[in-house]
Amino acid sequence: MKYLCLIYDNEQTWNEMPESESKSMIDEYFAISDALAQSGQLIAGEALEPVATATTVRVRNGKLTTTDGPFAETKEQLGGFYLIEARDLNEAIQVAARFPSARVGSVEVRPIMEFEM
Repeated sequence: MKYLCLIYDNEQTWNEMPESESKSMIDEYFAISDALAQSGQLIAGEALEPVATATTVRVRNGKLTTTDGPFAETKEQLGGFYLIEARDLNEAIQVAARFPSARVGSVEVRPIMEFEM
């Protein structure tokens, strides 16, 4: 089954973190990515640019509007994602627990909806 692991962090925490600590965490992400790729569990994964680069798009009554930034003001922002293959939710949770952001932010794990076409 496919699961999306949405990684949420407080950007300010990352910005204030000593460079050696942030480099260590990024190195952990690369190591986890390599391990997931070697095990065949990694389908895709990307980091996102800071939330200040986001644009929210809405169409209401046929009118397009855009707003700079994310939809909601929150303490944690979506920083990236991993799309993984796992036997079940328990295995997906175990993978998500390995991400450094599980220690300083949060990782939301959601199953991918399968459609019959």
